Amino acid sequence: MTVEVKICGVRKPAILDAAIAAGADYVGFVFFEKSPRNLSIADAAPLVTAARSGAKSVAVVVDPDDALIDRIAADVRPDIVQLHGAETPERAAAIKARTGLSIFKAVPVADRGDVNAAGLYEGVADLILFDAKAPAGADLPGGNGLRFDWSVLEVARVPFALSGGLDASNVGEAIRLSGASLVDVSSGVETAPGEKDPALISKFIEAARSAAQEHKKAS
Repeated sequence: MTVEVKICGVRKPAILDAAIAAGADYVGFVFFEKSPRNLSIADAAPLVTAARSGAKSVAVVVDPDDALIDRIAADVRPDIVQLHGAETPERAAAIKARTGLSIFKAVPVADRGDVNAAGLYEGVADLILFDAKAPAGADLPGGNGLRFDWSVLEVARVPFALSGGLDASNVGEAIRLSGASLVDVSSGVETAPGEKDPALISKFIEAARSAAQEHKKAS
């Protein structure tokens, strides 16, 4: 079993370097003003350029309009666009066609019904990211440090990524219970909202790799 790792909400060159040095497969850059991890186009572009030799870059957006999508595609040039809002399958397909980029689609989960609903994006999204459903009225659709019952993902029909409340202490359990092919962490490697810690990033990636190896041996 191979499990990839995404460090999301990268904002600084030193954190980007730490994530790549620790073995991150993906690094995420957030374009959402309400998030403490928000980046401007100008600040993100050099980070994405610097990431090219070490990890795939993911532009995280929430219900973006065409103007933002066009600016990200032209000026930031990420490898992947992650849709983390209420984008419909039709909107996701339109963004994929408009940019020519791979699409990750975040699907909020509270129960098995939410997992089944991800099937609507089959053939459109290149990967589904199951994340904990945000509380009613929350400002952020993700990155809230919340987890859900990972065992409900047993009904998932396609390879998927897992996010929501992950950290070095529980990522192994999450991998064993869910069978996720990618684990995505943001607040779980922070000392404060938006402030990533290199040591926590290293511990998280080490724990994920170790769990994947143990899962492989067991199977």
